[in-house]
Amino acid sequence: MSNSSTIDVGDLSATVNKILDEYGNNVRKATGELIKKVAKEAKDDVKSGAPVRTGRYKKSWSVKVEEGGAGFYTVATVHSRDRYQIAHLLEKGHAKRGGGRVAGHPHIKPAEETAIEKVQEGVKEIAQEGG
Repeated sequence: MSNSSTIDVGDLSATVNKILDEYGNNVRKATGELIKKVAKEAKDDVKSGAPVRTGRYKKSWSVKVEEGGAGFYTVATVHSRDRYQIAHLLEKGHAKRGGGRVAGHPHIKPAEETAIEKVQEGVKEIAQEGG
């Protein structure tokens, strides 16, 4: 596209498509970076709120990032690498062997809710700015 403000009528469709493709690519890239950043922050939030007995559970949290074909989407998963079996029990609480219950220690849900809000706000900003 030239720097002039006139576009030949025959080139209008191609020019509009090119502009929309550039916009879409910019938004896609910026959204992927936002998701990676927010996922890392969510991991840090989970780690900071995790209960500590030996420290293994707290240290086990990591982020796994998957990018779709040609960068069309980014998925980030915050997970416990090797202590995933107890995440639900610690989050929600559980029954004790001799009777009674252990209270839950919510540390995953608050981080998830914060991450969702950050992504929603970030995507709105990205879409308004054009990437």
